[in-house]
Amino acid sequence: MEQISEAIGLVNGLVWGPPMLVLILGTGLYLTAGLGVLPLRKLGFGFRMLWAGRTEQGKGDITPFNALATSLSATIGTGNIAGVGTAIAIGGPGALFWMWITALVGMATKYAEAVLAVRYREVDENNNHVGGPMYYIRNGLGKNWLWLATLFAIFGALAGFGIGNTVQANSVADALDSKFGVPFWMTGVGLAVLVGLVLIGGIRWIAQVAGKLVPFMAILYLLAGLIVLGLNIGEVPAAFMTIVNDAFTPTAQVGGFAGAGVMLAIQMGVARGIFSNEAGLGSAPIAHAAAETDSPVRQGTVAMLGTFIDTIIICTITGLVIVVSGAWQSGENGAALSAMAFGDELPGAGAYVVALGLALFAYTTILGWSVYGERCVEYLFGVRAIIPFRVLWVAALPAGALVNLDFVWLVADTLNAMMAIPNLIALLLLSPVVFKISKEFFAAQKAQRAAG
Repeated sequence: MEQISEAIGLVNGLVWGPPMLVLILGTGLYLTAGLGVLPLRKLGFGFRMLWAGRTEQGKGDITPFNALATSLSATIGTGNIAGVGTAIAIGGPGALFWMWITALVGMATKYAEAVLAVRYREVDENNNHVGGPMYYIRNGLGKNWLWLATLFAIFGALAGFGIGNTVQANSVADALDSKFGVPFWMTGVGLAVLVGLVLIGGIRWIAQVAGKLVPFMAILYLLAGLIVLGLNIGEVPAAFMTIVNDAFTPTAQVGGFAGAGVMLAIQMGVARGIFSNEAGLGSAPIAHAAAETDSPVRQGTVAMLGTFIDTIIICTITGLVIVVSGAWQSGENGAALSAMAFGDELPGAGAYVVALGLALFAYTTILGWSVYGERCVEYLFGVRAIIPFRVLWVAALPAGALVNLDFVWLVADTLNAMMAIPNLIALLLLSPVVFKISKEFFAAQKAQRAAG
C-alpha cells in the first residue's frame, strides 16, 4: 500500500503541477475575456433565471432549478468544510484568496460547460436527456476527437468513486465517530441504504431530494457561520487582510502552523477550489444537460451560480471562521480544523453543526455524483450498464467509510485532474460556439426589449 501511495503521490504532483494550474486558470481567464466578463455582468440575470427555473422551461427531465440543485448537491460537500480546512492548514490563509480567484474565473468555465451540454445533448434509449463533455466532444468536435470523449468518460466514472463516493463516506464516518461515537462500519451501511433507496428512481428522484435538501443544509450552515462572524465582527477586516497578504507573501511559522510559500498557497487554493466547486472538471454539465430548457444560454447563467454559491459564499464563510478564530494556527487539518474553529466560537453547538453539515453535504454529494458516474458509464457501455453501476456505487460506500482518508484524498485529487484535462481541451476548442451562441442570445434579448 505504501508503494502504491508513493506512486499515486508522484502522479498527483505532476498532474497538479504548474502546467495544470495554468491550464485551469488560463481557460477560465480566456473564457471570461471572450465572454466580455459575462458571468459577473449577468449575475443578477442568472438569479432571475434560477427563480423562473422552478418550473419547466422546455424539453428535458428536471426543472432548471433542480438541475442546479443536483449540481450543487455534488459540489457542496466535504470540499466546503474539509477541503477549505486542508487548503488553509497546508497553504496558509492565502490559499483562500486563490480559491476566490479560481471561482471568479471558474464561473465562465461553468457557464461554457452548461451551454455546450444543453447545445449538444442527446436523448437515450430510456428517453432521458443525456449530455456533458463526452457528448459535446463527440457532437461538437466530430469523430476525430472520439478518443478524447472516451478518456473523459473513463476518468469521470473512476473519479466518481473517489471524489463523489469514498471521500464523502469516509469524511462522514470520521465526523460521526468523533462527535457522536457512531462506528465507521455503521455509517457506511447507513449511507448505502439511504443512497440505494434514492438511486432506484434515477435522476428525477435525486433531483427532487436535492431540490429540498440543498437549500435547507446550505442556509443552516451559513447561519451558523454568520453568527460566528457576527460575534467577531471587529476581527473580520483583519482576517481579510491576512488572507490577501498571505496570498502574495510566504506565511511564517506560527503556533502549530508550519509555514507555507506562495506557490503552495496557490497550489492548495486552486486544487481545493476545483475540488469544491468543480469548475473545469466537466461534472456539473452532466446534470445541467437534463434541464427542462430550450435555451443553452439561460441554463448556462443558472449553472455559473453553482460556482458563486459554493466558493464565493460557502467556502468563504468556512475560511473566515477558521482565520478569525485563530484555529488555523493549531496544527489541525481538514474537517477537524473547521470543527475546531466553529466549536471554539460556538461552544457546545459549533462542532455539531459542522459534523451534521458534513454528513448532509456528503450525502447529497454522493447522490449528485452517482448521476455523473452513471452517465459516464452509460456513454461507454450503454443503458444496460446503469443497474450494475448503481449496485457497485452503493457497495463502495461501506468500503469507503473504512479506508485510509489520506490515501482516498490523494486518489481523488489525482483522478480530478485526469478528468479535467479532456474537458478543458474541449472547452478551448469549442469556445467559438459558446461566444457565438451567447452573443446572439443577448443581442436578441436587447432587440426584444427595444421593440417592446
